Amino acid sequence: MLKKYIMVFFISMVPLVELRGALPYSQWYQLPIVQSFIIAMIGNMLPVPFIFLFARKVLEWGANKPVIGKFFTFCLKKGEKGGQALQAKAGNGLFIALLLFVGIPIPGTGAWTGTLAASILDMDFKHSIVAVMLGVCLAGVIMGTISFLGFGALFGIAG
Repeated sequence: MLKKYIMVFFISMVPLVELRGALPYSQWYQLPIVQSFIIAMIGNMLPVPFIFLFARKVLEWGANKPVIGKFFTFCLKKGEKGGQALQAKAGNGLFIALLLFVGIPIPGTGAWTGTLAASILDMDFKHSIVAVMLGVCLAGVIMGTISFLGFGALFGIAG
């Protein structure tokens, strides 16, 4: 069981998959939802301060490099696009917009993209981290509920 919890932790750290993939994984293996939620939250939030502080600088540095340039440019554009969309919709409510951007579990709107967008928008570090953390909690509640009920029904029917 420890190996499965470790997988939940590492899956939640993977960009684009994050907690949104880790919780369904945990429910597929019928791990307790509360422990899975906590482990996935920690795993999803662990890279966030580093993304905020360093990702933009690293991506800008690597954007014109031969091998990694296309991927780094793609990541920069994704963050800029997310940031512009947030700013256009939010106006002065950027904190709530970032929280919802991270919290509504649709592809490309997780903690990684949200944090990169906050960094590109030069948002305050503390406010960005809190908004992303609350967004990850919201996404966790949504995905945890869907996964718990969905796999519970599946295993109840099959079992």
